[in-house]
Amino acid sequence: MKFTKIAQAPGSAARCGILTTDHGQIETPIFMPVGTVGSVKGVYHRDLKDDIEAQIILGNTYHLYLRPGLDILKAAGGLHKFIGWDRPILTDSGGFQVFSLTGIRKLTPDGCTFASHIDGSRHTFTPENNVDTQRVIGADIMMALDECCPGDADYNYAKKSLKLTQNWLERYAKRFKETEPLYGYDQAFFPIIQGCVYPDLRVQAAEHALGFADAGIAIGGLAVGEPTEKMYEMLETVCPVLPEDGVARYLMGVGTPANLLEAIDRGVDMFDCVMPTRNGRNGMLFTWNGIMNMRNKKWEDDFSPLDPMGTSFVDSHYTKAYLRHLFIAGEMFAAMIASEHNLAFYLDVVRQARAHIKAGDFRQWKEEAVRKLTSRM
Repeated sequence: MKFTKIAQAPGSAARCGILTTDHGQIETPIFMPVGTVGSVKGVYHRDLKDDIEAQIILGNTYHLYLRPGLDILKAAGGLHKFIGWDRPILTDSGGFQVFSLTGIRKLTPDGCTFASHIDGSRHTFTPENNVDTQRVIGADIMMALDECCPGDADYNYAKKSLKLTQNWLERYAKRFKETEPLYGYDQAFFPIIQGCVYPDLRVQAAEHALGFADAGIAIGGLAVGEPTEKMYEMLETVCPVLPEDGVARYLMGVGTPANLLEAIDRGVDMFDCVMPTRNGRNGMLFTWNGIMNMRNKKWEDDFSPLDPMGTSFVDSHYTKAYLRHLFIAGEMFAAMIASEHNLAFYLDVVRQARAHIKAGDFRQWKEEAVRKLTSRM
């Protein structure tokens, strides 16, 4: 697996690249739809490929470990075969999910013991068994186990948390080198940069993590309660520390379309977020003309396409009035249409970003695009 930078935007840290995996190449900047339990909610794999044009999707180690479980996944030949997906997959370590289980988990230097949200059974993730778990799942890109520090943590907590993450990373890397992929294709892992909102901790984390980075590195612990401007400040702190080529930069769990463009401008290559599907299921559509609430009465007799500038099948095939009707009627088809639209829109945002980076006018285009994307229709 390797990452190659192929273009740089003048006056910006934005760049285009190619991340090569055994399941195909990924053009960056890229957005990765979240398929938590082996499915992107409400979207057919056919549409992920042909309409949304997803190049890579995510799975969640915590959820897949609990259900269907490692025995089933191993018997199936890994997650790719289990879900019928032949393009790249990334799995997070489950760390964010575990550490969000406040009150039903215990953190120690060895790892984290937690109670299943399904049946209350007790389990433990260590760096070592987390590697083993992600080997069984079989993702192309595995994420190192880390502690996701709260965005409002004080300096002493953040420093202690970072030390734990660094110790775990060293153990994770050792176990990764001691084991082999199970299904005949290469796997890589990305270390995760933590450090909360403290620049010195972020720089220290980046320098340490680089010692374990191969094709990519992740920036975690942002969009977890800190102000948006702090997130951008941390990106401006971290990205200049990272190599200009050879290492893709993945900002975890972010965010709105405007967040993506601002982060690309600061040098980020890869993104994931549940927002397109979660907000879509609740009637929010992101479009090139701004944000729409599809339950609003103003769309009741609007027979124009969902997004005249959109690229997906649903954009041209269904009207605002029809989608509003489906939401008001409580039809599950409403959530499916909205999810497909939003995912296709996010993929179009990064596709256009790549085009403007290559054309040399990314910064000017981005400023106008952000203005439109953040407006309310």
